[in-house]
Amino acid sequence: MSVHPNLIGAERSLAASGDTFVSTMPATGAEVGTFPRSAKVDVDRAVASAKAAFDGWRLTPAPERGAILFRFADILRAHKDELTLLMTQEMGKVAAEAGGDVQEAIDMSLYMAGEGRRLSGQTTPSELRDKFMMSVRMPIGVVGAITPWNFPIAIPSWKLAPALICGNTVVLKPAEDTPLLAQRFVELLHEAGLPDGVVNIVHGFGEEAGDALVRHPDVPVLSFTGSRETGIAVTKAAADNLKHVHLELGGKNAIIVMDDADIDLAVDGIVWSAFGTAGQRCTAASRVIVHRAVYDELQKRLVARVEKLRLGLPWDPDTDIGPLINAAALAKVHSYTEIGLGEGAKLLTGGEPGSSDGFYYRPTVFADVEAGMRIAREEIFGPTTTLIPVGSFEEAIAAANSVEYGLSSSIFTRDVNKAFRAMRDLQAGITYINAGTTGAEVHLPFGGVKGTGNGHREAGQAALDVFTEWKSIYVDYSGKLQRAQIDNQ
Repeated sequence: MSVHPNLIGAERSLAASGDTFVSTMPATGAEVGTFPRSAKVDVDRAVASAKAAFDGWRLTPAPERGAILFRFADILRAHKDELTLLMTQEMGKVAAEAGGDVQEAIDMSLYMAGEGRRLSGQTTPSELRDKFMMSVRMPIGVVGAITPWNFPIAIPSWKLAPALICGNTVVLKPAEDTPLLAQRFVELLHEAGLPDGVVNIVHGFGEEAGDALVRHPDVPVLSFTGSRETGIAVTKAAADNLKHVHLELGGKNAIIVMDDADIDLAVDGIVWSAFGTAGQRCTAASRVIVHRAVYDELQKRLVARVEKLRLGLPWDPDTDIGPLINAAALAKVHSYTEIGLGEGAKLLTGGEPGSSDGFYYRPTVFADVEAGMRIAREEIFGPTTTLIPVGSFEEAIAAANSVEYGLSSSIFTRDVNKAFRAMRDLQAGITYINAGTTGAEVHLPFGGVKGTGNGHREAGQAALDVFTEWKSIYVDYSGKLQRAQIDNQ
């Protein structure tokens, strides 16, 4: 099988070392493609390419940059079926969800393309006569984007679309589990008319290509999505050069079900949030905090629904849950089943691999879980959720807030007062009322608090702040020297 090359400037090249790695299908083990195992020398070339392209791209009018993103959205739409099928194969996401992943990239490209005619700054009145003041957004330079495998088309769009519309250039290091999807993403960007060198892709592993990108002195901005531990390492490695670092890290998200909730609706939300993408989402609901008055009934209805979920080939339209991404993920998820049993939680269903072929794990529900147990505090990143009984709204909020993460949260209730208190009191970047913990839209900020990140956001207007610097401009047309903040009386 031929090697899919790095894309650096106008060149397609292999790793300087000649080393390669293989991407495989998690459902079957079949090979998808072979890719360069890049290292520092390859990253250096990609950064040099992006740096050389920066001046030309930042001076390209923002509406023209937006026009390229509009064309890119059209091209993504035309290739949606191709990318959807490829995602079911390389990543293992079921077809309906894979199509949604591509659609999110289409939506993000359209949204950020529109910013080409806004990129709003501010104008304010001066305290002096005959003086004009404004602030504008300025591009920063080369952006290092390190993306995960679980949203292999959507998340690159979250990072690249705002970076590009703001006038930055990019070096993308995608996850080694889904390199072909990233490759197609960048190829289609170039098909939309993106100039050579504006986006470069370097394949490889985090400890080699990723680390070199993080430490490169000519990469002033880093956007990373991954684990909390790796995010901390990225921050430390970037500190000596005072890089701008945007982190989107883990989650341990909770759905609260109050005694007045619509139980069937809550079960719908739990099943979708806990087991969609086989639980491999940072927004997955791995905790369900349930009022004791409805605990037994919710438990019964949830287990009945979960046991009807069908594992299978992700490209089969009848499949509900596809495989986990790789053998390490399967081993990790099963280890948490053993941890939960050791902690005294009650296993209601699942708790075992689902097939001898592929990395499948049966959807798993634990009951009688205490908020302090490891399975209720640590990110599992698989199809496992835990039921935590509580006796009051206040106890539910306290349990939801008791973890180190703060990405997404949810409450099911018919009480408008409780809903608004939850919106105020839940320590999370996202709160849903009478919906699950997943389903963010591209025109609102996405991100979390506490251990979930470092205060930045993706999507919406907030994403522009990651990829721009503010410049304040003063225009004095008085014809004389005027001194602000000076007592001239």
